[in-house]
Amino acid sequence: MTSLSVVVTGMGAVSPLGANLRDSWHALAAGQSKRQPIDLFETEGCRCREGAQAVMPSAQKNNRRLSRASRMALGAAHEALQQSGLLGTEKARLGPLSISTTGGAMEWGETFVRGTLAGKRSGLLAAAARYQPQQQVQDLCEALDLRGPRTLIGNACASGANAIGHGYDLIRSGAAECVIAGGYEALTELIYMGFDCLQALSTDACRPFDKNRDGLMLGEGAAFLILESEKAAHARGANILGSILGYGHSTDLHHLTQPEPSGQALVRAMREALQNSGLAPDQICYVNAHGTGTPMNDGAEVLAYQSVFGTHLNSTAISSTKAAFGHTLGAAGCLEAVFSLMAAREKLAPPQLNNRIPIPDISPCLPGMGHILPPGSPVMSVNLGFGGSNAALVLKASSSSS
Repeated sequence: MTSLSVVVTGMGAVSPLGANLRDSWHALAAGQSKRQPIDLFETEGCRCREGAQAVMPSAQKNNRRLSRASRMALGAAHEALQQSGLLGTEKARLGPLSISTTGGAMEWGETFVRGTLAGKRSGLLAAAARYQPQQQVQDLCEALDLRGPRTLIGNACASGANAIGHGYDLIRSGAAECVIAGGYEALTELIYMGFDCLQALSTDACRPFDKNRDGLMLGEGAAFLILESEKAAHARGANILGSILGYGHSTDLHHLTQPEPSGQALVRAMREALQNSGLAPDQICYVNAHGTGTPMNDGAEVLAYQSVFGTHLNSTAISSTKAAFGHTLGAAGCLEAVFSLMAAREKLAPPQLNNRIPIPDISPCLPGMGHILPPGSPVMSVNLGFGGSNAALVLKASSSSS
């Protein structure tokens, strides 16, 4: 059976850089970083007390029935559906959803625990009832009247790329014509304290690919893409923003929290994505790296890029956008895929922030402000997660964007 081409007809994002995709992209391209003191919960006693909190969509700020994660997800999904021209249509209503997160509805669980410890009674049963990993997806479907089958992926920090990849597979196989793919993550006390206890958070700044990197910055946000078969998108006259050309994933089972030092599992994921796309490594002009700024991750990534790109590495721009808006965990793969496609559309690589003394082997690849990308060239977005999850996506802007 012939595989069908997968195109993107809508995108939306809510991030620490902005309440929508346009504002987020402009801030990212301008080299802004949104590290700030955390005020969503108490951080007294933590090694690190800063992170990147999302700019909430104005229409969702006062909807107390929804969790913070649900409000971000709804804002990003609404923006993507509206851009695609499918908002409120039967096609969107019945299409599958492929969604990623790691924290799920942890906010409601924390609300329940805090209220119980404080001796409160009001609202506790509602909080307990909404403490389910699929709650935000249910909120999203109710708000936008979406009735299609739902898949919720929780595969650590590769979840977002996996959600897009699952949608890609559904369309390529002919199982669906349209898939709403996206991810969301809200900062929660338990996750923040967990990373702080692991001493994985930088007390200064997230410095991806810097020799003196000392930790990541946690962030939050949501991003959604509307994926369609190229045939279906053309049939309805949709404006095609770009394409998902390839997807690859692998698992190394090396360690619960540390990547395999040689980066070979990431190599397999990238090569699978390239093989599915029919492209050679030297055709990729930009890679949005996972780049957490932790000592173990970045070194393994550099080795993986050397293996995949070989002698072409120095001609490939590579940057980690986590220095700008933080590590958004279950939303990371979706946010970074959206920004990768925006980079291809705008022909502009997001600059590598906070890098003072770069790792020598990747130094020539790190773009500064205003780094121009060649028109029409594909880009790649990669993610690594706890437990050895690795994923890669190859994307390309539509010809009208070149």
